Amino acid sequence: MPPHPSIPAPELSSVATALDDLTRRVTSIGEGLANTQADWVAQDLFAVERSLRAAHRRLTTLNERLRKE
Repeated sequence: MPPHPSIPAPELSSVATALDDLTRRVTSIGEGLANTQADWVAQDLFAVERSLRAAHRRLTTLNERLRKE
């Protein structure tokens, strides 16, 4: 198997941190809109939150694998 190209592990870790921050912000906005006339927006934001959490988990797993190699 050929050697790995240069993998920007620190940058990937930084992206994971940014995703965590974005997730908190989206959640906060959604919570503020929940049970109001804009509840439909909150529901969409909660769907976005779930997607961001999944992306964060995937990046975290990848970063852990990179640290072990």
